[in-house]
Amino acid sequence: MGLLSGLLGLASDVDVADVRRDLDPMLVPSEEIDLAFAIVRDLMVFTSHRLILVDKQGMTGRKREYHSIPYRSITMFSIETAGSFDTDSELKIWISSQGQPLSRPLSRLSNISGIQKALAEGVLGRK
Repeated sequence: MGLLSGLLGLASDVDVADVRRDLDPMLVPSEEIDLAFAIVRDLMVFTSHRLILVDKQGMTGRKREYHSIPYRSITMFSIETAGSFDTDSELKIWISSQGQPLSRPLSRLSNISGIQKALAEGVLGRK
């Protein structure tokens, strides 16, 4: 991902091997990473069992918060695309037992169709 893209918050594909090295200690033995997207410093990782959202915090990004969402607990999701005057897109994920959806901003140039397809495959195509 280029510096300009990172500064603008564009979601881009990430090398799965790099993400696997970072997340390997927390993956179950049969779990595979299918796809990953970077949004500035944060990550959206689609595995064979769940969606992992990595929120890197602080100046150095060493402090991290991990959201692990099993596909079976995602009840609905939506992606709002950018319009003519609205430059940002937004991802919302409704999780069972949560009152409000989990919301993540995306850039106009984010790989929205890739994120949409990965979520659909996770929610609709898995056991």
